[in-house]
Amino acid sequence: MARSSTRPTSRDVAQAAGVSQAAVSLVLGDKWRGRVSETTAARVREAARDLGYRPNLAARNLRLGHTRTVLLVVPALTTEFFAGVYTGAARVAAENGFGVVLYPSPEGIGPARDPFASAQAALDGVIASSMAADALSAIRGDQLPLVMLDSDPEGSLGAATVNLDIADGVRQVAEHLLDLGHRRFLHIAADVASWTFEVRARELAARTAGTPGTSVRTVRAPISIDGAVTAAEAALAGPGPRPTALVCDDDKLAAGAYKAVRRLGLRVPDDISVTGLDDLALATAIDPELTTVRLDAELFGERGMRALLAVLEGREPERGDIPVELVVRGSTAPPRPS
Repeated sequence: MARSSTRPTSRDVAQAAGVSQAAVSLVLGDKWRGRVSETTAARVREAARDLGYRPNLAARNLRLGHTRTVLLVVPALTTEFFAGVYTGAARVAAENGFGVVLYPSPEGIGPARDPFASAQAALDGVIASSMAADALSAIRGDQLPLVMLDSDPEGSLGAATVNLDIADGVRQVAEHLLDLGHRRFLHIAADVASWTFEVRARELAARTAGTPGTSVRTVRAPISIDGAVTAAEAALAGPGPRPTALVCDDDKLAAGAYKAVRRLGLRVPDDISVTGLDDLALATAIDPELTTVRLDAELFGERGMRALLAVLEGREPERGDIPVELVVRGSTAPPRPS
């Protein structure tokens, strides 16, 4: 039988099977038992198969109150890291018949506005970075199935939390610098109230505290190259012994630190070693290339989406932080003898 060029409908299936549309709906919705006979159900399935009929999932989901759509709430898109998170989440979502809407929470202007007339009516769940948590109450995302990324698992708003092993990344940085012989550290910390940056500071302090004669001074800067230049230059030009290693909370801060070092007539790594965290494309664009911690952003997004699917299906999400890796490049070297 030649198939029509138009998409077959449930009415076509009903006519081919000699039953009502209601019967087709019952059979294909797997609600037929006790309401139509097994013979009729088999006839309907056969007709649907012969016609190549596929139910209109969009219409069905609207009737059921589900759109198979997830909102990914991230900070303002200032680096490619969150693009990677989106790519990973969207890939897993597509494999499971879901779509992902990316919603950057505006930076510095308060909570985000609701991107939908009613987020609860339009979404099945939310994945949110801890740095964008302020947006959740505004979009009522905290009243939906929620997975938090990069968040304190003890105080998380979400039904599940997915983290990169940032603490281990900082430990790897500290041990690398200590092994090179560095004892005077300047921590250029992101001026953002977020659990992930608290972890960086805590782990750096803990890891260096065990080595006698080690000091850590901290200055805060906005996550921008200009902000890091200003903070690092002021700290390096100040009184007292100059630090031999700058530990930066992310690669953009490290790039700013490079500029500050050079403005003062110093060189990386001859006079001062510099480390970052993220391994963005920027890390290999600067000279010398940056020693930093590689974070797998796409795997992070994948794990976040898998965790949300588990929550929606009533399963236990995968446990354990995602491993990270120190990538040693040209920006670190032993300190010059005092």
